[in-house]
Amino acid sequence: MKFHLLSGNEAIARGAYEAGVKFCSAYPGTPSTEILENLPQYQDVLHCEWAPNEKVATEAAYGACVAGVRSLCAMKHVGLNVAADALFTAAYNGVNKGMVLISADDPSMHSSQNEQDNRYYARAAKVAMVEPSDSQECIDFLKEAYEISEKFDMPVIFRTTTRVSHSKSLVTFSERIEQEVPSYKRNTKKYVCAPANAYQNHPKVEKNLKALEEYGNTCKINKMELNGTRIGVITASIAYEYAKDVFPEDASFLKLGLTNPLPMQLIRSFAAKVDKLYIVEELEGFMEEQIKAAGIPCIGKELISNMYELNPQRLEKMLFGKEAPTKEIGIEAVSRPPALCPGCPHRGFFYVMSKGHDFVVTGDIGCYTLGAAPPLSAVDTCLCMGGGFSMGMGIAKAFNLTGQKDKKVFGVVGDSTFFHSGMTGAAEIIYNKGHMIPVVLDNSITGMTGHQENPGTGFTLEGEIAVAIKIEDVLKSFGYKNIIIVDPQNLKAMQKAVDDALASEEPAAIIARRPCLLIKRIKHDIGQCSVNADKCIGCRKCLSVGCPAVFFKDKKSHIDPIQCVGCTVCAQICPVGAITRKGDK
Repeated sequence: MKFHLLSGNEAIARGAYEAGVKFCSAYPGTPSTEILENLPQYQDVLHCEWAPNEKVATEAAYGACVAGVRSLCAMKHVGLNVAADALFTAAYNGVNKGMVLISADDPSMHSSQNEQDNRYYARAAKVAMVEPSDSQECIDFLKEAYEISEKFDMPVIFRTTTRVSHSKSLVTFSERIEQEVPSYKRNTKKYVCAPANAYQNHPKVEKNLKALEEYGNTCKINKMELNGTRIGVITASIAYEYAKDVFPEDASFLKLGLTNPLPMQLIRSFAAKVDKLYIVEELEGFMEEQIKAAGIPCIGKELISNMYELNPQRLEKMLFGKEAPTKEIGIEAVSRPPALCPGCPHRGFFYVMSKGHDFVVTGDIGCYTLGAAPPLSAVDTCLCMGGGFSMGMGIAKAFNLTGQKDKKVFGVVGDSTFFHSGMTGAAEIIYNKGHMIPVVLDNSITGMTGHQENPGTGFTLEGEIAVAIKIEDVLKSFGYKNIIIVDPQNLKAMQKAVDDALASEEPAAIIARRPCLLIKRIKHDIGQCSVNADKCIGCRKCLSVGCPAVFFKDKKSHIDPIQCVGCTVCAQICPVGAITRKGDK
């Protein structure tokens, strides 16, 4: 038997292949991104694509399943907020072939704006939820999820967490099982969600959920591990792995792979076999609340926190008060706050923004969120994808209503975010006559999640050349008459663009355009800057751009030649010309 070492995300991609999936769509978002990135290797038998946002990915995957092929869509947990509109109604309509929605939750918010527990979405939408705990289960449980979807006529949420998504463990492969594709037949009562049809479909959903609960009492992904009668633990997902480390060897476990609906008959049976019952789950008391409501005594959130991800040491301390042994190694870690990369095109824009004391900058989700960090400190707010435009609109209107007309509002989104959910905000601004400047920071890639393509890059996930949608054409079609395109690393041009936009009597927008330096297919003009120590007056002004390559030592500025890429932003603000780029006169 041959073993392979795969992360959970890599294993999900393999599971989709083995399950006979034919259509996959996603919007990139940590910790789910690598699922779709690992699917092009199977593109001879399936199609995979980046969608403009999670709602579109879900709708496309649902359409594919209605057409008779197994489909998959993937997103991080907050992406399900965007996709929920489609999911809740798809649950009423049902499926034609299996559909699975991957929700990758992020306990402790390693790369997210919140740590919501998406198990509650399964309960609210009335769909099945399957949770794997390691990479082999990511393969096996995904295949089971498709069987559940087709057997019970519903989409299935497949919930992972950061640790399941990114941890690696050994797996074995199986052959792909091609699925029969039924001929398409129109079925308006099933798939047209008119109120009369939805009224008829709701009872079907409740009936299927009840049948699914019965199935959960005997299905192979819910299993008892009976070792003793003193302690019993009900758990799921990565919390199972932690609990196995923490509880004594004679503890018995009920490991649940199907966590919505909960198999109450199986849970009652397990609870009757043990003297003391614990519920170990990450984040909210999703299972515990239902188990206690069923009258089954158990211990859970009174000991285990509903904040931040668990680990064996943390769990053991919360349950049994035991501190993990530590050893002092005498090395003090250097504080390294996140920062924009050396040469990042966003730096020039935020430097200009930081000089406007009457500027309010509503930021967004992406690399450019770091514009809020010192020393730039240029971003006032960050809420969600697309919120840079819409939130800015609300702030601008509020300022106008309260007479604070001296405040100048700039709403910021990136190029990928513009296509994700920024276009509707841009329409809102011009339609409702917002007194603000929308700014698209176009670095020609989806940067923060690791360089995925988007509708503006000219390439698909599968590497094919595609139509590159021009942001300026979209804005022009909306009615923006003054669209200013500028290289943000040219600080004088960037400042002029801001001044011109503010002075414009017609609706204005700024596109700050310069490709990310990490895009491999682009030949970048890379060089190095250096400091003339004799000229440097130690004013520290160069430090205000927040470039990791620039540092201060012995009362003089220095530039790390390993990190510097010669963008010259620091040189442009040096008051005495002490910084020059090699080769420049």
